[in-house]
Amino acid sequence: MDLSNLAVVLQAALSPNPAERKAAEESLNQFQYTPQHLVRLLQIIVDGNSDMAVRQAASIHFKNFIAKNWSPLDPDEQSKILPSDKDLVRQNILLFVAQVPPLLRAQLGECLKTIIHADYPEQWPGLLHWVAHNLQDQQVYGALFVLRILSRKYEFKSDEERVPVYLVVEQTFPHLLNIFSNLVQIGNPSIEVADLIKLICKIFWSSIYLEIPKKLFDPNAFNAWMALFLNMLERPVPLEGQPADPELRKSWGWWKVKKWTVHILNRLYTRFGDLKLQNPENKAFAQHFQKNYAGKILECHLNLLNAIRIGDYLPDRVTNLILQYLSNSISKTAMYNLLQPRLDVVLFEIIFPLMCFNDNDLTLWEEDPHEYVRKGYDIIEDLYSPRTAAMDFVSELVRKRGKENLQKFILFIVEIFKRYEAASIEFKPYRQKDGALLAIGALCDKLKQTEPYKSELEPMLVQHVFPEFVSPVGHLRAKAAWVAGQYAHINFSDPNNFRKALQCVVAGMRDPELPVRVDSVFALRSFVESCKDLNEIRTILPQLLDDFFKLMDEVENEDLVFTLETIVDKFGEEMAPYALGLCQKLAAAFWKCINTSEGDEEADDPGALAAAGCLRAISTILESVSRLPHIFAHIEPTLLPIMRRMLTTDGQDVFEEVLEIVSYMTFFSPTISLDMWSLWPLLMEALADWAIDFFPNILVPLDNYISRSTVHYLTCKEPDYQQSLWNMLSNVMSDKNLEDNDIEPAPKLIEVVFQNCKGQVDHWVEPYIRLTVERLRVAERPYLKCLLVQVIADALYYNASLTLIVLQKLGVATEVFNLWFQMLQQTKKSGVRANFKREHDKKVCCLGLTSLLTLPADQLPGEALERVFKATLELLVAYKDQVAEAAKEEPEDDDDMDDGLETDDDDEDDGSMGVDAEDGDEADSLRLQRLAAQARSFRPADDDDDEDDDDFSDDEDLQSPIDEVDPFVFFMDTAKTLQASDQLRFQNLSQTLDFHYQALASGISQHADQRRVEIEKEKLEKASSAAAAAAS
Repeated sequence: MDLSNLAVVLQAALSPNPAERKAAEESLNQFQYTPQHLVRLLQIIVDGNSDMAVRQAASIHFKNFIAKNWSPLDPDEQSKILPSDKDLVRQNILLFVAQVPPLLRAQLGECLKTIIHADYPEQWPGLLHWVAHNLQDQQVYGALFVLRILSRKYEFKSDEERVPVYLVVEQTFPHLLNIFSNLVQIGNPSIEVADLIKLICKIFWSSIYLEIPKKLFDPNAFNAWMALFLNMLERPVPLEGQPADPELRKSWGWWKVKKWTVHILNRLYTRFGDLKLQNPENKAFAQHFQKNYAGKILECHLNLLNAIRIGDYLPDRVTNLILQYLSNSISKTAMYNLLQPRLDVVLFEIIFPLMCFNDNDLTLWEEDPHEYVRKGYDIIEDLYSPRTAAMDFVSELVRKRGKENLQKFILFIVEIFKRYEAASIEFKPYRQKDGALLAIGALCDKLKQTEPYKSELEPMLVQHVFPEFVSPVGHLRAKAAWVAGQYAHINFSDPNNFRKALQCVVAGMRDPELPVRVDSVFALRSFVESCKDLNEIRTILPQLLDDFFKLMDEVENEDLVFTLETIVDKFGEEMAPYALGLCQKLAAAFWKCINTSEGDEEADDPGALAAAGCLRAISTILESVSRLPHIFAHIEPTLLPIMRRMLTTDGQDVFEEVLEIVSYMTFFSPTISLDMWSLWPLLMEALADWAIDFFPNILVPLDNYISRSTVHYLTCKEPDYQQSLWNMLSNVMSDKNLEDNDIEPAPKLIEVVFQNCKGQVDHWVEPYIRLTVERLRVAERPYLKCLLVQVIADALYYNASLTLIVLQKLGVATEVFNLWFQMLQQTKKSGVRANFKREHDKKVCCLGLTSLLTLPADQLPGEALERVFKATLELLVAYKDQVAEAAKEEPEDDDDMDDGLETDDDDEDDGSMGVDAEDGDEADSLRLQRLAAQARSFRPADDDDDEDDDDFSDDEDLQSPIDEVDPFVFFMDTAKTLQASDQLRFQNLSQTLDFHYQALASGISQHADQRRVEIEKEKLEKASSAAAAAAS
């Protein structure tokens, strides 16, 4: 397509006629991979005579094509852009980037970012030369624009990846310094000068973000830069040309220069100018900075802050950054000494006014209360807020310099309280009272620990906070609720005061003003956590939940959901009557949040956070009623649509939360419905496609399906669940690109099949063993090796004769058993076993090895029988000792423990046994720990330290079919069967045992007899408990 035709097609792509537009888009897609297409698009973009709308359409198409095709994701994939076209684009984009209008420059900038990230320095070595040359020529703006993109590539890179930036700094910083110096000397500079200085500041920021380039360690070079930055810091921002609109004003070029200057100086101070943080080679730089610049910057900052005192303008972000600098100075003696003479002015005339309710707050409160609430609970807003920075300054001041400052600050606050009390209603300083309450709330932790304030907290709340619950001013009612929440955990000497505060907070949930209602719900969480007598809340629970959901209909806020979770956690099974209604409301709120976040492109969208919160709250409800399985069938229809949709790629942001719900539903429901089974294919598709990182989480519901609905798993042919499981496991375990820790759940799933489907999956024994052995040969992590060997053990327990035949048919029997026995013998330096460390691991190995004992001599010769018998005895003794040790150390509160399921990885490398050992860990699956079913996935926690190996214990909730099998009883019964079936073989075996093994066998025999008695006793106790429960 030639240039003129391309322009016509682009014009048609803007047509209001849908048919014309579609035809044009199809034409563009058809010709996009033809040679010269990209070059022609660029020609149209830079052609000043072309229609602006067409140029813009060309720039968007150009940007999208480059983003998608310049650098293929797969390194083996051939690029769809000819090398000659790439060269032409690289040469010409640099020439025109500064000449096109800002709207098009933004698009070309995105293209340059993609190209530089992919090509520099290897495929575009001449780029740096072009930049350095044009910094000395007429193309200064274009060179700065490109250099900004280039430097940003390395902003967060460290170590070797950062090396190219050193050459960039070496070749460009002298020119930048020269340009900067000339720009600073211009009298009455234009806004274009500000744009150039801003670009230089951004380039400097990206270049020093992680480390100071060696070139700047030269005091002359660094001093020259600092002189210019201090000049920009001290220089008043020009009054002429400042926009009147506050939003435009803060983005105005000269204020942007001020912001970036403060930003850079803060970074130098906090990261490189602190002697405590520096490594030895940077210490001289830190000393130089502290001695020559830290104090000067502080002085300039204090002068800038003076604008707040006298009512002048200072952008919020600049204020926030300056206060961060001041907060960082408090702990440094020399800096604090410089700050001290002006501290009272800063504290009482700048910091405190920033903490008070202001005109902007009032406007937002009245005109957009939803936005007021959003800003108040937004972490990102906090990063830029002067008020948050002011609170942080006060907190840091009383924490580090409390002796000289806490009392005078509290006296100042008390004075405001008194003035407020004394004033008549029309003259009360409402805004100052709001700031005083904020201060008291912010200092909560310090005041709760410090006398005499600690003893006065309750009277202070009663006298100065509680009355504001009924204030005529909404923002004070909201602040009263927030402060009450901060102090809900103190010990109230008069329970009536706690009761009154709780009642006021609950009443605040029905306040006419939205921010009051939200702050009241947030405060309620603390009161629920602190409440000693739940009757205080129990009687109003239905009304409370009703108010709560009315508020959730109005506001998407994660903190609201946290409060609901706390209530559900606290009341547990008492929530049963409300469980269905709560889940329905939360499901509705979830869909609303999802619809909101889908319409909002922002990554930090509160709707997405609140959606995840809704799902967590649903999980908390399901957990609270887990002992009431009949409820789950009623809840299921409400949750099914969420599970179906969110187990696809649509649910990637909430996948863990959804999997937890699926885990609860498949574990606690009386039966697994066909509707729930319909989720199985979605789990398989997700694992095959994109969800391998979630395999440990997916393992839990898959285990539940197989273990709790075994018959359906085995008999259903449409779909064929056995085949789909095999397809997934064979793909995962044979994928060479997956790390060992990625596939650890796979052998656990094979174990689930063999243990739950005994005698019913003979045809899967050979495929699964072949798959296991193939992965065992290439496995490196000891923990994965243990899991794979345990698959062999499970297969032996499933059917020893069949398994041994399969191993011999595959020609791997000797190899597998040699490796297994080596792993059983391997120990760490401390003497403890290096492998099969959990009780569960040892038990599985015991059952597998014991199952071999009854095989006839032609399958298991006498020598092999002796080896297996001895290894099993040793393992049984180790298992017995571990169980006894765990019983002694049983924790009082399981909820605060990890699952205690450890990896088998350690720090040793014992090559002599032919078994590798290396570090390894596996991330916990967050809240799935709390699920009873979680334990059944046998997921490990970190276990890298040699000393900690004796400290782990198996989780008591671990459930599998082998729970009912006692390995000692099973061993003795198997030995008796061997004795009865082949007395001569048993006699020969007994004669090969030396005194040590005879003693072990005798001890195991006695322990098996003891276990038989204990098992019978446990059965009787269970029967008795069941009968008592039925009678009641």
